[in-house]
Amino acid sequence: METQMPLRLPNSLFVGLVLVFFSGIGFCIHSSAVLSEVGSCDPNYDDSDSKISAFCSFRKYIMQSYYEKYENLLDSDFQDFIGRELPFGMCEVLPHDLSLVLKLSILHRNLIGHGSHRHLTSSIRVNIKPKSISELPIHHCEVIIIERLPSGVFADPFELQHLLQRGVYSNIAVFGDTNLESPSFLSNRSAVEVHMDIGHNLFLRHAEEFNINVEIPLHARYPPLNENGYWEVKFGVPDLFMRCSVEGKSHDESCLYKVSEITGSKLTYGTVVWKIPSGMKVHAGIVSIFTFVAALFSAILIAATSIFYSDINSSKHLKES
Repeated sequence: METQMPLRLPNSLFVGLVLVFFSGIGFCIHSSAVLSEVGSCDPNYDDSDSKISAFCSFRKYIMQSYYEKYENLLDSDFQDFIGRELPFGMCEVLPHDLSLVLKLSILHRNLIGHGSHRHLTSSIRVNIKPKSISELPIHHCEVIIIERLPSGVFADPFELQHLLQRGVYSNIAVFGDTNLESPSFLSNRSAVEVHMDIGHNLFLRHAEEFNINVEIPLHARYPPLNENGYWEVKFGVPDLFMRCSVEGKSHDESCLYKVSEITGSKLTYGTVVWKIPSGMKVHAGIVSIFTFVAALFSAILIAATSIFYSDINSSKHLKES
């Protein structure tokens, strides 16, 4: 009787399996840490208050909290979310009316680049008009810009992560439909949230103005057929917020403000429109016929080549035998 030898794995294969196993464990631990950082909340808060509950649900990003309540990005849902869920006026460490001291105005917006890969640039002017506030604690503030993208374009999350690693922004992320291959007629909208640091003790400074420049890389999706060969994608006005935290306090005691534009300011930018080349409906029949003929010819050529070389190999084997 033949004895069966035990199956032994090569050392290199064993080491590879061990590395894959521990890499998977490390990825799970990292993902859990990120989720716990985003979803952690002070247990002293009362969950019965919907605004405080919403405040606890986003640690870094406003859009993270939005997508916990809504499946898709709709303008009506987003406006309802801002009005009902965000914790405006719930601040206990800074005055509620600080947003009246700071005004933001969008100077210009533009698309730069060529082809299907562009950059959406925005220049935002920060106006600070401090008033007498007694015993204002040391604080740190950041501006939050939310770009609600139309369905015809998307932002690559890996590209945004590279910007974050380079320190271009303090935080940046994309939420919503991040499928990079979906055409526009099968995809949902997405949003890019950008956080930019505007420094310490913002409201203790003298009156001043300074500009913030935001540049977001975007990519066009495959557009549907159109009569004129172009599909127009229009960008709306970004949403502007400000978040301030007090030095020595926990993140749960930071304050969120909705910042409006300067009233009466003259806008120097128009609607940003991206004309994406698309196929024309009148050409659909011709393109389909040529595509079918090319595919059929390629299939016949492949089959004929396979038969030809199989005959050659058979004749060689007959001669050798």
